[in-house]
Amino acid sequence: MSSKTYDIIGAGLAGALLAIILARRGHRVRVFERRGDPRRTGYQGGRSINLALAERGMEGLRRAGLEREVLDLAVMMRGRMVHALDGSTNFLRYGKDDSEVIWSVHRGRLNLALLDAAERAGAAIHFDQRLASADFEAGTVTFHDEVAGVERRVGSAMLIGADGAGSALRAAMSTAIDLDERFESLGHGYKELEVPPASDGGFRIEPHALHIWPRGGYMCIALPNAERTFTVTLFLPNEGDPSFATVRDAESCLAFFRRDFPDAVPIIPDLVADFTGNPTGVLATLRLGRWHLDGRAVLLGDAAHAMVPFHGQGMNCAFEDAVALDELLALHPDPRDACAAFEAERRPNATAIQDMAIENYIEMRDLVDDPGFLLRKQVERALADRCPDRFMPRYGMVMFTRMPYLIAQARGAVQWDLISGLIEDRQSLAQVDLDLGAALVQERLAPLASSL
Repeated sequence: MSSKTYDIIGAGLAGALLAIILARRGHRVRVFERRGDPRRTGYQGGRSINLALAERGMEGLRRAGLEREVLDLAVMMRGRMVHALDGSTNFLRYGKDDSEVIWSVHRGRLNLALLDAAERAGAAIHFDQRLASADFEAGTVTFHDEVAGVERRVGSAMLIGADGAGSALRAAMSTAIDLDERFESLGHGYKELEVPPASDGGFRIEPHALHIWPRGGYMCIALPNAERTFTVTLFLPNEGDPSFATVRDAESCLAFFRRDFPDAVPIIPDLVADFTGNPTGVLATLRLGRWHLDGRAVLLGDAAHAMVPFHGQGMNCAFEDAVALDELLALHPDPRDACAAFEAERRPNATAIQDMAIENYIEMRDLVDDPGFLLRKQVERALADRCPDRFMPRYGMVMFTRMPYLIAQARGAVQWDLISGLIEDRQSLAQVDLDLGAALVQERLAPLASSL
């Protein structure tokens, strides 16, 4: 394949990973980033949600030769640690054993590692460059240098937008073509807090778990960091009671946490400072009817399909986008064909995981301590043990395989209905007819191998 030039807008996670992969193929890659170089200015926190690295994201890192390096920055999470209001906990494993886990990694440290690797691969990264406009007919792009205060125009054969939910490239594309853009607000926001290390330098709570404080309609979660800290995120409605409209200052914050998350208060010593000092993040889903402008511009990651973070798939899906786009650019000599094939393959799958992410919020905040839900999970595991070639919990299909999201969603719907029938009017696993369940699995589900 002959060498080409690709201009990537955005040096975040997806943009940096794609730059590595394309540069390793021998292409000329230029990356333009609005922010300053975080390796010099420091990574700006306060809005980041820790990342749950799963198999789809791991494959992207393998393509970049970074799997081992990134895992050294990560902490294994074997399952969910559910915190009840009375302070008791219940651990729910994600998979059958330690071969089915996810990894907590700090967004900032991962971004820095990807930037270093992109430059080692030969990509040129230009910081403090805000996309001002794009002339797609002339094949030129104008950037505003945020430091020098001047504009410069560069020629560009193909632009790749990896510049997030507020994508400047998407805005420029929308002046040339109708992207059918829709933002769907969740009506909830989030605040980032932190659990520091214990006095002995260790973790204050179980490190190999994603901690959840579900409270029906809202929740807190905590993900471990390699520095023995936890990044805590409070998810709360924007309006109502409680909400960010009623929990808005030091006094109301402390009273709210003492009432609803009492066991979390002692482990977050800077609770009030974090709550009042960090901004309230926005949670929304971005849906587009079109992702590309012929072969001149294409969007991926959050720029194409921002999603709520409750399935831990935003980064994983974006990395999978990068792998798919690289493969299709290699397969199709004409970039118009590559971009059309990319959208056709990835857009339906992005829609599927966007929908599943919203569903997972309801599961995490409302159901993880519900007896009926817990029985459903027991039946899932029993059927997976009995029929390993045909049955896998939907969570496992999404997190531990690279099965297309759309197929995982469809199989998950069949499995949900199947289990609903088995557990109707049942209170325990002993009352469930697992022989019937296994027979229904054989009847209704094709072998997993055909979906992977």
